[in-house]
Order: sequence, then structure tokens, then C-alpha cells
Amino acid sequence: MKVGLTFDLRSWYLDRGYSMDETAEFDKQETVDALEHSLRLMGHETEQIGNAFQLIEALAAGRKWDMVFNIAEGLYGDGRESVVPAILDQFRIPYVFSGPVVMGLSLNKHLAKLVVSAAGVPVSPGVLVSELSQADRINLTYPLFVKPVSEGTGKGITEKSLVKDVAELKVMVEWILSEFRQAALVEEYLPGREFTVGITGSGNNAVAIGGMEVICADNLPYSLEVKENYHNYCTYAPLDENLAEECKSVAVGAWRALEAVDAGRVDLKADRHGRICFIEANPLAGLNPIHSDLPILARMYGIEYQKLMEMIMDSAILRTKGVRGK
Repeated sequence: MKVGLTFDLRSWYLDRGYSMDETAEFDKQETVDALEHSLRLMGHETEQIGNAFQLIEALAAGRKWDMVFNIAEGLYGDGRESVVPAILDQFRIPYVFSGPVVMGLSLNKHLAKLVVSAAGVPVSPGVLVSELSQADRINLTYPLFVKPVSEGTGKGITEKSLVKDVAELKVMVEWILSEFRQAALVEEYLPGREFTVGITGSGNNAVAIGGMEVICADNLPYSLEVKENYHNYCTYAPLDENLAEECKSVAVGAWRALEAVDAGRVDLKADRHGRICFIEANPLAGLNPIHSDLPILARMYGIEYQKLMEMIMDSAILRTKGVRGK
């Protein structure tokens, strides 16, 4: 099978004047090379396509692939992760990972929580704040946690995200509205332990392959700075046996409710009563073999990188069977 790879290479954007913050979610060449090496070990022919701009150029030039392995994050707007899947849909080219609707829904943490909660999965109470004046009318129990509604990789999360009164809330909301030009998601703070669970498969075939507890030094939030310097701030531990089944059940329930496919992660945290709650889903999880959470937690359960990639490809091929060639 000829497999194209779509991705946002951080260096490509930095060379064109974009900032480190703007490119925080993008991949290094080593990640793309690891993916390509893995696909070739499976016997596939590969081609590195690049980002959405480069994909459009390639399609205009008449290039074709049997499937595309898509890890492109996109650049602007709350539909940025949906761009590449939407383009591929128009050309009826099958691809790995979720489609444009799921990508857009999952990126918007407020909408994702509404869908997941409607399916009976526990979430923390929260509201969306798009104007500063709304902060005075919030009827939630303090302390609250404030973050941009549609960012990834911990962007917009700082030590000031945890607020204890309306004055601190307004400071954070105003900063998010100005800095990120998007609404702030305000939630009742979940003070318990934090977990992330890896999922492979789709629908009824979706399973939790394992999970880990994320322990940040000095009770720091799992922010962009912490994630980029995880070796200095974080330790990871396999799921506690007493909580493993609850974590896996919540994660798989959320994954199926969102109709995400192939592989990804679901982030969880315990509330003040110890109940495990859904925080967010990442249907486009990082796949660097060394420092991305999904490969890290997979290794904890005896699933090496190559095996993980084979599980992802098997899911995509099974899911898109009969689509190729149309």
C-alpha cells in the first residue's frame, strides 16, 4: 500500500517567521521519520507530503496515495485540525485517525464535554465565557479552573489558571479573550489525581490499551511549559489497580460518545469525591516514540512503538475497507 504522511513540521513554520508558541503543537522531523520507518517495516511504500498547503499542491499535481497517515494539527481557527481530513474526504482518499467533525468537536473542549456528558460519562460542571461581563454571573463552586476552549498541548494553562474568586477569574478570562481570541472554558476545579488513557480502535472495537497517572512537581498544572520539559517536572506511573477499571470505562465511554477512531488519548481527573471525570479527548495524539504520552503509556503495558503503529494501521485499514479505489 502507498501511504502518504501529512504533518505540520515545526521547523517549516519557524523558517517562515512563526513563533515558538504558534508552533507548539507541531512535530519535529524525528517524529515524522519514526512514523515513516514504522510504516516501511510493515511493508508499505511511503511518501512525506507535509502540511495542508503542501497537500493541496500535491493533489493539484495529480499525486495519489492508497491511504494517508495524518498527524497535521493545522494552524488557525477552531477547525484547524479538520482541514486535512476534510480535503482528503473531498478526494475520497482514506486516512488514519478521525474525520473533520470529530476533530473539530474534540478540539472544542466545551462541546466535547456536552456530548460526553449526554452519554452518561462524568464531567466537571463548567460554562463557556465569551465576554468578560459574564464572569459576574457564573454560578459554580470555587475554586475554578480557567483555560482556552480550543487549544492543545497545554497552551493557555498557567499557575494562574486555578482561581479562588471572581477577581482572579476576571483576570484570567480577560487574558484568554485577548491573547487567544477565543472563549474561556470555566470549570469547577478537579482537585484529585490526573490520568491519561490510551485508546485504540473504533466504535465497539475501541479498547483502552492502558493508562498512566501524571504527577507534576509542586502541584503544577499540566501546562505547555511542563509538557515541553516533562523530564524536569513530571513523573508517570501506571494506572492504580483500584482505579484502572473506572479510568478505562470513563475513557472508552468518552471515546465512543465522540465517535473517535483508530487511536488517541483521553485525559481524566478525579473530583473532590474521588469520582473519575472526563477532561478532554485527543484524537490526534502525539506519536513521538520517546516523549509523547501515548507511546510512553503503551510501553508501560508492553506495547512497543512498532506494535502500537501496527494496531493503529490495522484499525484504519479495517475501518476503511472497501473505501479505497472509489
